[in-house]
Amino acid sequence: MTPPPAVHPDELPQLLRDAGLRVTRPRVAVLGAVHALPHSDTDSLIAAARRDVPDVSHQAVYDCLSALTRSGLVRRIQPPGSVARYESRVGDNHHHVVCRACGTIADVDCAVGHAPCLTASQDHGFTIDEAEVVYRGLCPDCAP
Repeated sequence: MTPPPAVHPDELPQLLRDAGLRVTRPRVAVLGAVHALPHSDTDSLIAAARRDVPDVSHQAVYDCLSALTRSGLVRRIQPPGSVARYESRVGDNHHHVVCRACGTIADVDCAVGHAPCLTASQDHGFTIDEAEVVYRGLCPDCAP
């Protein structure tokens, strides 16, 4: 599966409307930042959002990220040992590979065909609809 096509900044307000969210300058700025900077932490998204809305507060960005995550426009990931990161690739069951040295994160598509990662050896009665797998290693820049 290939990642979704890039979203033009002019499309961001409609994405918010379609998700049932009110269009505000901070929401547009934060959603744009997540699209432009996949797998970014909150501090990076705050800095990016402030390029469009200089007076946006930390709390406003956190509130926007929360609303965007609840609405399904953004996915929050937190690889073990890392701060929360945000991405705009939603609606599929992809995974991530994380560099042990520099922390770079990249998307990894789930297995094609029957998704073995969704067939748990013991489901404890849960209806499983998502699995999170984190691969770890060294990225090409950090590998010896």
